[in-house]
Amino acid sequence: MAVPMLLLILSYPLWWAFQPNDIDLLAMNSGPTTTHWFGTDGVGRDVFARVLEGGRISLLVAVASTAFSAVIGFLFGAISALAGRWTDAISMRFVDLVMTLPPVIFLLVLASIAGTGIWPTVLVISLLSWPLLARMIRSRLLELRERDFVMAARGMGAGIGHLLFRHGLPNSIDILVVYATLQIANAILLEAGLSFLGLGIAPPAASWGNMLNAARSTAVLEQYPWQWLFPGGALILAVLAINFIGDGLRDAFDPRAELN
Repeated sequence: MAVPMLLLILSYPLWWAFQPNDIDLLAMNSGPTTTHWFGTDGVGRDVFARVLEGGRISLLVAVASTAFSAVIGFLFGAISALAGRWTDAISMRFVDLVMTLPPVIFLLVLASIAGTGIWPTVLVISLLSWPLLARMIRSRLLELRERDFVMAARGMGAGIGHLLFRHGLPNSIDILVVYATLQIANAILLEAGLSFLGLGIAPPAASWGNMLNAARSTAVLEQYPWQWLFPGGALILAVLAINFIGDGLRDAFDPRAELN
């Protein structure tokens, strides 16, 4: 499911006749036809093109924010585990503080400060997402630092950079891969939620969230259901597909799965 969706999202400008922001006042609120597969919206824009463009933007936001949060979370957790007792204590108190903040309120405050657009949305989601990964990386590397090869490297004068990238990173790949996959799905939902509230991707740029926001009136919900069914369905399918991949990767990396 994920691969066909990805191919559609990435390739549609090459073969689809309409652009996401092309306006046709003669085709406003037109239902699905052979010309407009998903119908049109209230100003005559092609819903199929906007759904796929919304997927491109959601994927960009999700991948970029996941990459940034993975870098922050890995470095924070690894340095906490390997740098020493005081650094670990201070770092983990900061992580605890961030994790105790109500996530919805924290997200809305960050979004209102950062503003709307792709990169402010990436920043907001990144800052919200890294603490959990930092804790997982720290837990893994606390075990690792007691291993003989790490203690030998320390004894030979290896610095924190060597320990991070020579020993820490290779032994955390499984955590990073599973985190990244599941976080992409989470980031797509967060971006859609922010855009629905007017704090993420702002119109006229296409986003599944702001398409649902535009279709929230009773008249649209009842008379023009294609304007919310297709973006809502695309959002659900994308998140489910990515979560299935993440669950599969988690089972593949879990040695206990073979015993079951």
